[in-house]
Parts: sequence; C-alpha cells; structure tokens
Amino acid sequence: MEELTTQLLVYLKGIWKYRWISVIAAWIVAIAGWVIVYKLPDDYQASARIYVDTQNVLKPLMAGMTISPDLQQQVSIMSRTLISRPNVERVVRMVDLDIKVKDAKDHEGLVKEFMEKIKLGTTGRDNLFTIHYNNKNPRLAKDVVQSLLTIFVEGGLGDKRQDSSAALRFIDEQIQSYEEKLIAGENNLKAFKQKNIGMMPQQGGDYYSQLSAATEDLNKTRLELREAEHARDAIKRQITGDEPVMMVDQSDAVSPIVNVEIDSRIAALNKNLDALRLNFTELHPDIISTKRLIAQLEERKKEEAKLVVRNTADPGKNYSPMLQQLNVALAEAEADVASMRARVEEYTARYNRLKSLSNAVPQVEAELAQLNRDYQVNKSNYEKLLERRESAKISGELGSATDLMSFRIIDPPTVSDRPVGPDRSKLFSLVFLGSLLAGIGIAFVISQVRPTFHSQASLREITGRPILGSVPMIWTDQEKVKSRKRLYAFGLSLLSLLGLYGTLMVKMV
Repeated sequence: MEELTTQLLVYLKGIWKYRWISVIAAWIVAIAGWVIVYKLPDDYQASARIYVDTQNVLKPLMAGMTISPDLQQQVSIMSRTLISRPNVERVVRMVDLDIKVKDAKDHEGLVKEFMEKIKLGTTGRDNLFTIHYNNKNPRLAKDVVQSLLTIFVEGGLGDKRQDSSAALRFIDEQIQSYEEKLIAGENNLKAFKQKNIGMMPQQGGDYYSQLSAATEDLNKTRLELREAEHARDAIKRQITGDEPVMMVDQSDAVSPIVNVEIDSRIAALNKNLDALRLNFTELHPDIISTKRLIAQLEERKKEEAKLVVRNTADPGKNYSPMLQQLNVALAEAEADVASMRARVEEYTARYNRLKSLSNAVPQVEAELAQLNRDYQVNKSNYEKLLERRESAKISGELGSATDLMSFRIIDPPTVSDRPVGPDRSKLFSLVFLGSLLAGIGIAFVISQVRPTFHSQASLREITGRPILGSVPMIWTDQEKVKSRKRLYAFGLSLLSLLGLYGTLMVKMV
C-alpha cells in the first residue's frame, strides 16, 4: 500500500509539473467541443395521436365462430404495415423528397433514415396509437407525420372483402395441398405394409424371443446330432472289432455286456465339458457337475462290465444274433444321424432367416413410425384448415357487412415550438469533463515521456548508484512571490474555464 501511495504521489508531481500544458489542452478541447455542440442543428418533433375503436355489438355475439386478432396482434400488424418499406417510400413521394434524390444510393439512405426515425407507439388497452418523427425542419416533420397518419387510416379502412377472399383462396390452396399429401401418405403406408408384411411392429414384436428360441433349438439339435454320431461310431467300432463284442477262449467264452447308451452319453458329456472349459474355469458349477456325472457313468460302465455271460464256442459266430442286432442298431443309428442332420440344417436356415429379419426390424419400425408421424401431422393440419375455412367465411361476411374497426384522430399532427434535441446541457457537461480528463492525460503522458526524479530513493533505484547527498533549493522572497503569482494564475484559469461552463449551462435553461 505504501509503494502504491508513493507511486501515485510521483504521478501527481509529474502532472503538476506540466500543469500549464494541462490547462491549455483543457481550454482547447473545451472550446472546440462547445463550439461543435452549439452548432449542432436543432431537432424538432412532430407527433399525432389516433384512437382505434374495435367495439362492436356483433363481436361478442359471434365470439367462438369468427376469427378476430387480439390487441397485441393488431398492434404488431399495424406497426409492420406502417413502417414497412413500401409505405416509407410512399411517404417520401408524398412529401416531395424524391425530387431532391440524385441516385439510387441517396434514395436508399433516405429510406433507411426514415425507417429509423419513425416511431409508432401504443398505450396498450386503450387502443391509442402515437406517431412520432424528428427532423431539423419542423414543417417537413409535420408533413411526414400527416402522411403516415393518412396511410395508417387508409390501411385500416381498406377493402376487407378482398383480404377475406385472399385468405380463403390461400386456405383452399392449403387444403388441396394437404389432401394430396394425405393421399400420398396413405399410398406410402399401404405400399410399405405390403412390402414389409410379416415384419410390422405388431407382427414382429416377438422376433427377439423367436430368435432366442431358434438359437436354443439349434444348439440342442446340434448336441443331439453329436450324441447320435457318437452312438453310431460306437456301434461301428463294435462291428469292426475295434471294440470286441465277445471274448472267447477254448474252454469257455465270456461276452461283456456293452451299453451303447452309456458310451454315447459319456461322449456327449465330454464334448460339452470341452466347450465349457473354453469359457469357464474348473471351479465353475457346470464343469463340476458335468465331471461328477461323467464319473458316475464311468463307474456304472465298470460295474456292468463285470457282468459277463458264459457262452460256448460258436463256429458261426459271425451269424450270431448279437451281430445281427448290432447291424440293426447301426441302421437305426444311421437313420437317426440323417434325421438329426436334416433338423440341424432346418434350424440353421430358420436361425439365419430370423437373424436377418431381426436386423431389419428396427429400421422397419423407424420407417413406419416416421410415415405414421408425417401422416398424423398432415391429417391434423387438414382438419384444422377445414375449421378455419368456415370461420374465415363467416369472418369475411361479418367484416364486409359492418365496420368492426373505426379510426378517430385525437391529436392532429403538431410540432413543438422548442426543439426537443440535441440535449446541449448534457453535451456541454460531457465536453467539460472530457476537457479536464484530456488535460490531465496530456500532462501525465508528457511526464512519462520526460520523467523527472522527485526523490533520492527513485534516483538510487533507477541508476543503481549510491547517493552521497542532495542540495536543497533555497527560494528567495522574489522567487516565492513569482511562484505564488503563477499559482494564482493557474487557479484563475481553471475558475475561468468553470465560469464559462456555468454561463453556457445558464443559457441552456
């Protein structure tokens, strides 16, 4: 904080050193600014007030059957109609300003100026409108407001029947357009449903469950096919001798009891166990239960293998009833395998077809929803247009039969004797403050361009050399008198500037 205060004092001393330059700059800026403000042209305002009477005995009687805009809509329509470009160009022609226009650029600038300066106001519920226009020429301002007033009244008292006919024609065109859209939408829906029959949301909502069921059936059939193939292979091995059916010696022969069903189940469980190990660890409950079931079947197989049947040697063993039974069992196993393969192919085709359909179902649903949405929107708009057409007919007949709106000029166009602008008092004050700030700013800039050391500390800090001492200024009496006179002159110059500002403000009152 102390450093900030010290720096601020240094800045003030620098400004004080060049105070006379500051005063001269303030005088120059103030005089130049006041002269410019004084020479600004006066701005006169012309205004008029008009009352719009919308009260009619038929209006409450026909409420709900006719269409009538509310007050806010009326104000918006009148405002856009009055200050639109065609009306402004018409005003320019009515006040003969187009004669002074030299080219299209000047005409464009004149129209833009009028559109910016013309103001249409309203008092709200009273239906009272005011028109304002400012210009340095009071007569021109009055003529412009009178032209706007004429256009305003003529626009409100126009041919209502023509407007109603135009509205009816537009509504009829829209109704016809929406009828064509509805017909096209119905045809599109019909063609879409015919094209995607069987995949509509109400028909295909169960596709994912069907796909899941088809997947389960396919996996189950594949498992049964593998079991049938293992059983068939086991029978083949028994017939070819890879798995002997009978064990015979010279004295007596024993034939082990072979259970094909147990072998096929063990093979199927081993296959399933291999598939489970691809996805789970050895501690998974399905793997543990499968291994336990295989162990139980192996134990059962060993127990049945202990049971042997004594049999004597048979020279015609190749024609034994056991071999014939195995051949019959092999034929049945081959038939089962062929049947299982056919089922697997059918379930595979069914799964692929359902999978392709399930991929297409979301797209079909989205397209159908979009078609229905567009159709419902068009149908809703079509029904609303039918209602609006009847209301527009009644409104047009009511507007042509009676005058639902009348205009009363409350205040004709008038121009005040005194100008409404510019606000010279405010501008004089701004110029005065600006001149003081400009003087201080110029003095500050000069003090920074031509700096002066005001203390030993600042000199030591900047030069980096030790200060051995300083020689103080000893003012004589004559120098003191001169300094005092300069101070008085400086204060008098500031007071004179302030007095001139006060004189200007008094004249503006």
